[in-house]
Formats: sequence, C-alpha cells, structure tokens
Amino acid sequence: MQGDNHVTVLRLGHRPGRDERMTTHVGLTARALGADRVVMAGSASSRTDTVVDITDRFGGPFEVETTDEPKRLIRDFEGTVVHLTMYGEQIQDVEADIRAAHAEGPLLVVVGAEKVPFEVYERADYNVGVTSQPHSEVASLAVFLDRLYEGRELDREWEDPDRVVVPMETGKKVVDPNDREE
Repeated sequence: MQGDNHVTVLRLGHRPGRDERMTTHVGLTARALGADRVVMAGSASSRTDTVVDITDRFGGPFEVETTDEPKRLIRDFEGTVVHLTMYGEQIQDVEADIRAAHAEGPLLVVVGAEKVPFEVYERADYNVGVTSQPHSEVASLAVFLDRLYEGRELDREWEDPDRVVVPMETGKKVVDPNDREE
C-alpha cells in the first residue's frame, strides 16, 4: 500500500474448474485491501485478465504477474514470508510481530488452493491461521490484510481510475471520476 513496504500476494495452486472465481477473488481482494501486487502461479495465471481489467477501470497502482516457479519465488524472497493456513498460529497472537516485520521490509503472503507443499510451511516466517476452522482463503486474506493495515486500507485513494463507486445507503452508482460530486 502506498507509503508502506510492499506486500505481494502469491496465489499458490489452482484447481481448474473448481477455483476459477476463488482465484480471481484472491487477486481482487489483494488489490482492494492494500497489497501492491498479486502473483498467480501455474494454471492460476489464467485468472489474471479480470484483475488487470478491474485495476484499469477502478485505478491503481496494482501489479498482476504470473510465475511458473512459485517455489523459487518463496525460497528467494527477500523479506518476510507469511503463509495463510488454518493450521497456523492465531493471527491475534502474531499480528503485532508481522506488522513490525512489515515496517522493516516487504511481505510475501502465500495463499494456497490445493494441498500446500510442506516446504512452504518450513520456509514461511509465519504460518498464520485466521481461524482454526475450515474457511475460505479469500476471507483469510481479507482478514489478514485488514489486521496488517489496521483498517487504513479502507481509506486508500486510487490513482487514475476510469470509474469510481459512489457510496450510497441504497442503490448502486458508478461514475466517471470527473463527474463525482465531492
């Protein structure tokens, strides 16, 4: 997020036919809640177009990349690696330490789909569980980013949007940013 060390979200794994929307939503959630980029691994790379389109229409900055070598990205990452898993330490017990690590350097947040290789658990500086119950990886990423930024991501200003959402009590309104009433 602007003014902070970079946060990269790695979508590790993708089950074609099952994870189409889930993988797209990992990318959209990463963008909307303060990450600087998402990297889609392997077959997940087919989901990048929607995230790029949303960034083009609703503003950035936000980068979308692909990789065929996610293990190398994790292994060689120069910064703190956080793996989101329901088997990890409870977020409320480690969030202050992760925020401190983020103040010192970049974060890589690994969000799995299928079974995550054990070497990811070993390489991660933090294996973090948002809850110790089965849940969505999208929900896990959203809660994690909100805890990381302590809500600041909700007030983020977007650069060069073609469209902006006008908050309303009821209804839907999306306008050209030049037509927005202040």
